[in-house]
Amino acid sequence: MALPKVVFVLGGPGAGKGTQCQLIVKKYGYVHLSAGDLLRDECKKPDSNDGALINKHIREGTIVPVEITCRLLENAMRENMAANSSVDSFLIDGFPRNKNNLDGWNEQMGGKCKLLFTLFFDCSEDTCIQRCLSRGEAGSGRTDDNLESLKKRIKTFTDSTKPIIDYYAQLGLVRTVSACGNPDQVFEEVQKVFDAVLKQ
Repeated sequence: MALPKVVFVLGGPGAGKGTQCQLIVKKYGYVHLSAGDLLRDECKKPDSNDGALINKHIREGTIVPVEITCRLLENAMRENMAANSSVDSFLIDGFPRNKNNLDGWNEQMGGKCKLLFTLFFDCSEDTCIQRCLSRGEAGSGRTDDNLESLKKRIKTFTDSTKPIIDYYAQLGLVRTVSACGNPDQVFEEVQKVFDAVLKQ
């Protein structure tokens, strides 16, 4: 089995990562794995050993232990590749979020996949907050789309995730896209990134 190819997708809460990932999936055939969605799904499983712990972290806006997240991501990649032999490219959305995530990924997954690049959606704090609050009011069903959780999530992003983006940037592995426009405008820029990678 070929090594899975991975693109990390990072950006603050409300930067539009999920929306853009859906568009990338549609056009380029990647499989979208949201670390957050995998964790939320795990919480809903009545037989999960980790559900209560994950839920506590989500509510408090803190980061779930890396071993759990890596295990869920690895299982999801393996299941997708086993189900469809033409699948080998994955968007991993919302991970790695901090140094511990990065170290855990390198340790657990380093030799098991090929990182193509990190796609960073750059968006102002005000825009992010406005989008998340609108999403919450529209009934997103997410327990963390409220102002109190949002402020914690933005602080976590600035303190913990931004240094990871800087780390990958030093390795030449970051492609930055401004996420301040509407989804179509943002996707125009995203396509330039992916088209350039496909030409390599």
